Amino acid sequence: MILTFAFSSSQPPAAELDGDLVVSSGPLSTGPLSVVAVLSVDLCLAENGGVHNTARFELMERARGARLVVRRGQPFALVLALSRPFQRHRDAMSFIFSVVDSDKNSFGQGTLVAVPLLEKIADSPAEWSAVLDATDGNYIRVLITPAVTCIVGEWKMDVDTKLQGDGALSYSLPGGIFILFNPWCPEDQVYLYGEDLRQEYVLSDSGLIFRGSYNRIRPTVWKFAQFERDILECTLYLAASVGRLSPSSRADPVKTARALSAAVNSPDDNGAVMGNWTSDFEGGTPPTKWLGSMKILQTFHKTHKPVKYGQCWVFSGVLGTLCRALGIPCRVITCYASAHDTQNSLTVDYFVNDAGKVMEELNSDSIWNFHVWNEVWMQRPDLEPAPQYAGWQVIDATPQELSDDMYRCGPASVAAVKRGEVLRPYDANFVYAEVNADKVFWKYAGPTQPLKLLRKDTLGIGLLISTKAVGRWTREDVTHTYKYPEKSEEERTTMLKALEKSESLFSRYYLNEDFNELKFDFQLRDDIVIGQPFSVVVVMRNRSRHEDHHVTVVLRVDTVLYTGRVKEPVKKERSVHTVPAGTEEEVRLDVTWEEYAPRLLDQAAFNIACLATVHDTNYEYFAQDDFRVRKPDIKIQLESEPVTDRELLASATLVNPLPVPLKRAQFIIEGPGVDKQLKIDMAQSIPPNGAATVSFRMVPRVPGKATIAAKFVSKPLDDVDGFLEFMVSLNPETLA
Repeated sequence: MILTFAFSSSQPPAAELDGDLVVSSGPLSTGPLSVVAVLSVDLCLAENGGVHNTARFELMERARGARLVVRRGQPFALVLALSRPFQRHRDAMSFIFSVVDSDKNSFGQGTLVAVPLLEKIADSPAEWSAVLDATDGNYIRVLITPAVTCIVGEWKMDVDTKLQGDGALSYSLPGGIFILFNPWCPEDQVYLYGEDLRQEYVLSDSGLIFRGSYNRIRPTVWKFAQFERDILECTLYLAASVGRLSPSSRADPVKTARALSAAVNSPDDNGAVMGNWTSDFEGGTPPTKWLGSMKILQTFHKTHKPVKYGQCWVFSGVLGTLCRALGIPCRVITCYASAHDTQNSLTVDYFVNDAGKVMEELNSDSIWNFHVWNEVWMQRPDLEPAPQYAGWQVIDATPQELSDDMYRCGPASVAAVKRGEVLRPYDANFVYAEVNADKVFWKYAGPTQPLKLLRKDTLGIGLLISTKAVGRWTREDVTHTYKYPEKSEEERTTMLKALEKSESLFSRYYLNEDFNELKFDFQLRDDIVIGQPFSVVVVMRNRSRHEDHHVTVVLRVDTVLYTGRVKEPVKKERSVHTVPAGTEEEVRLDVTWEEYAPRLLDQAAFNIACLATVHDTNYEYFAQDDFRVRKPDIKIQLESEPVTDRELLASATLVNPLPVPLKRAQFIIEGPGVDKQLKIDMAQSIPPNGAATVSFRMVPRVPGKATIAAKFVSKPLDDVDGFLEFMVSLNPETLA
């Protein structure tokens, strides 16, 4: 074996920080029989960063005061400069590791570990080991392997040296060593097979979060930025101080993920992000303006106060950053028409008045247009039989319901959810209802009148469950991992099994329309682009050969929050019709830009509803749906070749789709090498159909895949974004 060290001189360098080299300035022992002293430690940052897939951490790149980031269950190299050549049979050396944020380190809790330098690696991956790899004069190279079950966090390292019969010396490494979970190690609980999966769910610092509605899916770029300045330190603080996770519990990814889901939100513990589901975002940033997690977590790391404001996709984006930073494979999941079942009844009940309006004051349950949570990959040894429940686990940082007295959710095994195992920890019942609850509509005629069942929908919840595809900027549908196909025997059997285990008792109703001669088809027409009119239509078909039917139809359009809460009305029309036997009739409600523009909420969402009463049979038909108007995309273009450590020129362009000018507009940009968001104000207003273009610069630091993300904000048109992925080449001057 040929050993090549980073040093050309056999003499120890001066006492200072110089790149990868950390040097002690303590007293030296000299003489042929003196105890060998450790003078300095080379962290081998480049080598360890490549082997451990941690080279992109800003901690590893600092010109001064760099810190080593490695993964457990895998050896990392250190080169030690000694006061004299190391004699294997006379010198003894031990590495003492202790958890930095532990109040009282102990061997029993796993927060204090003594690792003797030996000739071979430990027999068990659950044990720490340190082996002498090579010697060269006054330098030795050692390989240290943290136990595959060791605590994740920052560790302090001391090196104790002894000479047979002649005292001891100790050396303390300035700064700590960060040890993370290891998805590359088969013995680690978070091991993930497939390099393409690890690249996507651990190392990718950008992704897509799907928003919108099931009939208008909208991908939005999110910059996870898990390798950037302060992010790893902030993650550990959130787990320990906010998530109340003890150091020894940080060895367990199940407990760690559960603690992180609590630490992201703020209602009960002053976590990282404060939620806000109103339309007033004064004193903070509207959720739709965030491009990623970097600014949120860097701000929280500095202030330790919740950052304003977030909604479900922001909570999920930040939680994705924390998990990936610690080495837990994580992806973002969007469920369209997601149920929020407050009573654990597996039904979501809506009450409708004579005007066809959902009565918010009577509704405690809700259906979100979309809801975003996370999945983390891990084994579940806490569940029996463990292999059955391994794999993807749901965690959710959006503060919806208390779980063990804290706002958190999961990990809930996706496999358990699909099987209807609603009693499995953690919170499998809540997740099951999100994707499988039945939607029931009731006609409310007053407190003294009986409720009338209008409609039962067993197919309308848990639609198009989506995540970013591996290695591609497209959507992958993962609905099949959560539920059996609708109307299948397995789906109904699973639902009945879940009901049997539910603590809530209720009756299930079924509405049989086969005896009703009038059939209704409720439609939303046109590809609705913001600024353009749209139409809502109900088609009535009379299947009778002899009987005419008289019908009163109410069509209405209301604004709605993505959480399913109906807000301001936009337009409503009531009309009376006669549908002759064997014919069909269309009732149409047209809505103009001038009618809906003053009532647009921050995400341009509407609820459309139809209540039709057939007077001859006293049959009532009710249907409702949510939709969003389509917004334009920002087009991003590179104006120069992307190369490391060289200025990259780019531009962003948006075309105004509205019939009114856009004033006081702003572009917000994040990209490679941008430590702080770029905010570019538009000096001129943008006329209808006019294009706004801005140019900007950035300097990429590392080669490989990179993403530029952009937001556009103005008063009449916001929550508009765009992104561009590209490859950054290594600067040839660096190679030289």
